[in-house]
Amino acid sequence: MRTTAQFFKALSEEPRLRILALLLLGELCVCDLMAVLQLPQSTISRHLAYLRNTGWVKDRRLGVWMYYRLAEMPTPLGRELLELLARRLTELPDTLQDYKTLEEFQRTKKKCA
Repeated sequence: MRTTAQFFKALSEEPRLRILALLLLGELCVCDLMAVLQLPQSTISRHLAYLRNTGWVKDRRLGVWMYYRLAEMPTPLGRELLELLARRLTELPDTLQDYKTLEEFQRTKKKCA
């Protein structure tokens, strides 16, 4: 039950929900998340570590950059929660604004790696 509680607790912080909503679009580097959320690298990394440790995201390193994507959920509960988040988070005005900000940033940025 402790693991399940931690899994749900990962959803209790706004930046983590926003990160998950952004990762619904696909793999992103930390620089993308920093630009959209307007938070320092240390804060983004702390939230990503929590999401990784609770099974929400997977990471990979490419050069000096870390890339994150949504994890495949091994349990029915995880899959159902991810489906619900995918439907509902994408309806929120804040999420739609984050998507626009990400699109603008990616159009103008240089490659991270």
